[in-house]
Amino acid sequence: MKRVVVITGGGTGIGAACAQLLAQEGDRVFIIGRRAEPLKSLAARIGVQALVGDAASSACWQDELLPAILQDTGRIDCLISSAGGMGLGRITDMADADWQRALDSNLKSAFASARACLPSLIQSRGNMVLLASIASLAAGPQACGYITAKHALIGLMRSIARDYGPLGVRANAVCPGWVTTPMADEEMQPLMQAHQLSLEEAYQRVCQDVPLRRPASAEEIARVCRFLASPDASIVTGAVLVADGGSTIVDIPTLAFTSL
Repeated sequence: MKRVVVITGGGTGIGAACAQLLAQEGDRVFIIGRRAEPLKSLAARIGVQALVGDAASSACWQDELLPAILQDTGRIDCLISSAGGMGLGRITDMADADWQRALDSNLKSAFASARACLPSLIQSRGNMVLLASIASLAAGPQACGYITAKHALIGLMRSIARDYGPLGVRANAVCPGWVTTPMADEEMQPLMQAHQLSLEEAYQRVCQDVPLRRPASAEEIARVCRFLASPDASIVTGAVLVADGGSTIVDIPTLAFTSL
C-alpha cells in the first residue's frame, strides 16, 4: 500500500524537495502552502496533489485540508512539517505583529498540523518529521522571533514523541544549517550588498568555518527527512538529527588558531 504523506510548506525549498523525492518513490503526497502559484506548479510537475491553505490555522485544517485528504485517501501515514520563516530582528526592533507572525509561521504551523493529523497517525501508527534548524540549538544575530520559535519546536516534537509513542506514533526533528533555498537566497542579500559578493560567494563566506565548507542542498535535507520517515528509523523517536555540515561542532573560541 502506498503511504499517504502530508507536507506543509511544500511549494518551495526543503518541503518541495521532500515532495519530489517521496513522490518518485511511490508515496501519495499532498503538499500544503499559502501561495497557490508555486504550489500548483510543483504539483503539476511532479504528480502530487496541491492544497492551498494556512497550515497554522486550525480552522483551515478542520474545514478544508483534513477533509480533502481523508475523503480522498482515508488515512495519513506521515506528516512533514516544513512551513517556516520570518522572525528577523532583535527583540527591541520587533513589533507585536512581527513576533506573532514568527510564532505562527514556525511554531503554530507545526502545532496545528500535528494536532490535526495525529488521530490519523495513531490509526496508521505513522510518524511526523518537524523541520527545525540549527537556530533551534544556538542563537544567531538579530533573529529573535525565528530563534525563539525554532527552539520551541524541539520542545513540541519531544512532547509529541513522549505522549504518543505508546500509541505507535514517532516524532523527530531535523536541524539543517545553511541550505540553498529561495528563503536562504534572500538572507544572503545584505551580505552580498555589504561585501559586493555573488550569491555563490555569499554562501561560501557564511560556510567558511563550517567543517564541510559548503551549504546543503534541499535534496540532501530531503533525504534525511526520508530516512526519519521510513521503516529504517522504526526505533527512532524524540530525536534531533543535525544536518549542518558540522557547523554546530565548531568550538568558536578556537577559530583564531585555525590559520596557525
